[in-house]
Formats: sequence, C-alpha cells, structure tokens
Amino acid sequence: MTTFASIAGALTDALSLSRAPISISFADQIPAGVPIFSGTVPAGCRFWQEAGDRVFATVAQDHELCAIGVYTHNLESTPAGQADLGDALKVFADLGYVRPADLPFIPVLNRKAKAIIYGPLAAVPVAPDVVLLFVRADQTLILSEAAQQLENALPPAMGRPACAVVSQAYNTGRTALSGGCCGARAYLDVFKPEVALFAVPGAILEAFTGRVVELAKANQVLTAFHTLRRSDIEAGRRPSVQESLAAMS
Repeated sequence: MTTFASIAGALTDALSLSRAPISISFADQIPAGVPIFSGTVPAGCRFWQEAGDRVFATVAQDHELCAIGVYTHNLESTPAGQADLGDALKVFADLGYVRPADLPFIPVLNRKAKAIIYGPLAAVPVAPDVVLLFVRADQTLILSEAAQQLENALPPAMGRPACAVVSQAYNTGRTALSGGCCGARAYLDVFKPEVALFAVPGAILEAFTGRVVELAKANQVLTAFHTLRRSDIEAGRRPSVQESLAAMS
C-alpha cells in the first residue's frame, strides 16, 4: 500500500515543491492523539501555513474570526459570526467585489464537520479529504495536464475566497486551482505573489500523483528538446524533429 509519506515525497520531488503538501481532513470528532490547535488566527486559511510542520485539529471556534471561512467550510456559526458575515458581504457588495448574484458560485462544503485535521501529508494519521499544494505557474502546467488526463477536463481556475478551493475539491471530487484572494495573501506569509493553490481530492490522490510523476519526467525531456531547438534555430539552422531528437541523444 502506498503511504501518504511516499505520495508526499513523490509530489515534492516531481514538482520541486518548496513547501510540503498539506492534508485537510473533515471529521465528526478529533482523532485520538491529535492535539487541538492552541492560539488565535485571523482566518482559517492561516491553518494551511501552520500545518506545514505539525499535525493538529481545529473546531469551529478556532475559525470564528473569519466569517467567510466559516461560511465556505459550513462550520457552526454564532450570532456574532452571522453578523460579521452579513457585514462583510455588505462591504463586498458595496465595493462590487462579491455581488449578491455571485454568492451561488462560491462553493460551500456539502457536509457538517465537528473537527478539521490539518498537517503535512507525510505525517497525518488520517486519510486526507483534500490535499493543498502551494505552487508556481510552471508547476501548475504539470498539474493541469495530470488533471486533464485523469479527469477528462481541466481544473477550474478560481479566485476569491481562497478557502473555497477546499470546498470545491471536496464537493466535486475533482482538482481545482485557486489564485487565492487578497485576504489569504495578507494572512499567510508563505502566500507570495508568484504562488497559487492547487487542491487535490484525497480520493484520487494516489492516481493523480502517478500521473504527475510521469508527466514531470516527460516535461523535463521536452524542455530539453525545445531548448535545443531554440538554440539551433537562433543559430540559423533548420533542424527536423528527428534531427533534434538525434542531437539530444
């Protein structure tokens, strides 16, 4: 049986990831031995950064300072949280950022969870429901190719809110790409301008990783091929494909 650690290692090596894959699992109770998160975060997306080096569990109360995250993750909300959500949506509407007509297009987790378990994919004691990758544009090339081959479609490119990419992947069982949102980029130090998010449903993780590994090798060969052809053509030569292949070997 393939372990989560080996899958995490395969994804990291194939894509040259600078941050380890993050596991997110939804549960009705906190698994034995998993510590409860201690501290306060401004938004639930911050847990993605905290999960880079340790496993922990959160409950709805840990997410309460971000009404949008509570909404997209379908967590139990308080009256104060509902008021915050209404106030935030009013500001968004006034700015033309999220209009009432846009709300139905924001994915909301299709289940109620009592706890959410976060951690490095290589170290989590429970199966991931969604795996998050922090990626660059060149890495999304391979990921989108793998998605097209495995899912017979390309992953949607999502914007605000960043946390909705988790709900999208969980609800559909398909991969999704998120450019993030201004909130997540303000709250996460690791969410640099050149970084995007790619979400992989846990149910297809092993098969998806297999395609990523194979496509990464193919892209490496093809990059060398195209680099050689550019050099030859810029030097005034007109090589055929066979001639370029021969030159590579």
